[in-house]
Formats: sequence, C-alpha cells, structure tokens
Amino acid sequence: MSHPLLPAVIERVRQAGEAILPHWRGELAVTEKADASPVTAADLAAHKVLVAGLAALDAGIPVLSEEAADIALAERAGWQRWWLVDPLDGTKEFIAGSDEFTVNVALVERGRVVFGVVGVPVTGRCYYGGAGLGAWRADADGQAREISVRIAPDEAFTVVASKRHSSPAQERLLAWLGERFGDLALANIGSSLKFCLLAEGAADCYPRLAPTSQWDTAAAQGVLEGAGGEVLNLAGEALTYEARETFLNPSFLALPVAAEWRAELIQLARALD
Repeated sequence: MSHPLLPAVIERVRQAGEAILPHWRGELAVTEKADASPVTAADLAAHKVLVAGLAALDAGIPVLSEEAADIALAERAGWQRWWLVDPLDGTKEFIAGSDEFTVNVALVERGRVVFGVVGVPVTGRCYYGGAGLGAWRADADGQAREISVRIAPDEAFTVVASKRHSSPAQERLLAWLGERFGDLALANIGSSLKFCLLAEGAADCYPRLAPTSQWDTAAAQGVLEGAGGEVLNLAGEALTYEARETFLNPSFLALPVAAEWRAELIQLARALD
C-alpha cells in the first residue's frame, strides 16, 4: 500500500539533499538561533527547496519547518493536515563533518503521522513509510527493499543512543536493560537515523529521556510505525504532534510493537522520569 503524495515527497527530499551537499565539509558560516541551536546556509537552502516543492504538490497543506516555526498557535490550531519538516536534522553532526545528517519530512493529520520520509544526502539512501503503509529503504541506485523491526535480538540487545544527549534517568534505564538482557550493544548515531536502525531491524530499542523537537522525530516515527514499531510517551501512549505552544516532545520510547518486554520498559521509564 502507498500514499499518492509519497513518491513526490521522496523526490523533494532528494532535491533538498542535493542543495545541502555543496556546503558539506566546506567553509561554513554558522549562526546561532534564539534557542542557541546552530543554523547554516545548508539548512536554509534545504528549507527553501522543501517549502517550494511541498507547496507545489498541494498549496492547501501548510508547512511547519524548523527554519520557519514562528507561526502563532492560534493559526496552527486550525490546521487539520500539515507538513512537519526538518530541512537538515543533525546540524551539529553536519558542522563537524560527519555524514550522519538527514532531511526529514512528515505528513501529519490531526496530530498523527501519516507517513514520513528520511533522506541521507551523503549516501543517497532514503527511508520512508507510515502506519498501515509499510516501510522501505531505498539506496542510491533506486533499489528499494521493505524493512521491518526485529522482535528479538540477533545476539546482544542493541540500544540506540544519541551521540550528544543523555540524562541521569536515561543512564539508569540503560543500566536496567543491561540487568534484564545482559551486556548491551550501544549503537551511537546522530539525527533521525536512530529510528531507522530500529525500523530496519538493526537495533532493539531507542529510549529518549532527554529533549527533542517535533521536527526531529515525526518523519522517522512514520518510518518506524510502517516497519512494525511504535514511539510511546512514558504513559504508554503514541507520541503525537497536535498543535501546542511548545515544539518540544515529552520523553519517549521507540520499540517494536510486539516486544514482549514492552510493559516492563514503560513501567520502569515512567518511574525514572
């Protein structure tokens, strides 16, 4: 099953990646936004491509981008369907010269992700999917294969961790997972690729008890949900994106829907948060 807008969005994400690459590992002016996060010409170039490209698909669907998020809550509260966009997710990795940055686009309807597209500009790889649609990984040669989460570890239980963000509660949660499953394998990777590792069955869990923003997670959540995973707040409810004053997400757990340790993890995370 697919969505009529999905192929065109994949192409827009590819084009945004092409706009980013000329700036990668080159001389780069970095400015600081009001929240102290960095922004570069590459972020703004990708933003411009996506805003124009998505408007051309359907001018009636508004765009909420990290680089143009100063839209009043009163206006956003009236939206039924919108694009949630991070033109360059992993700007700090990008500035450092890493290839672990992505372009994220999600279609959101009434606060739930319909589908998400995560492009990896350096490799040309693209992940896409949504709940009820399935999930795929397409490589630079255009060959796509369906992906799915794994229900049990192949060998060591693999936890995805952020390279830059943790918290005492998250460290305690990792300690519990070690007690529950034995020695853990930690997959440290930047940007929304953390979700994609779960979606393609290369990891088992991604706990995040530290801040993220809506545009950091929505697209990759769509991919993970299409692959048989879920992203839950610590009450065990799906992470949603309804309009609210803050763009910050609550703490969350990303994991396979059918994981037999699901209830244990939710209970522990709730106690630690």
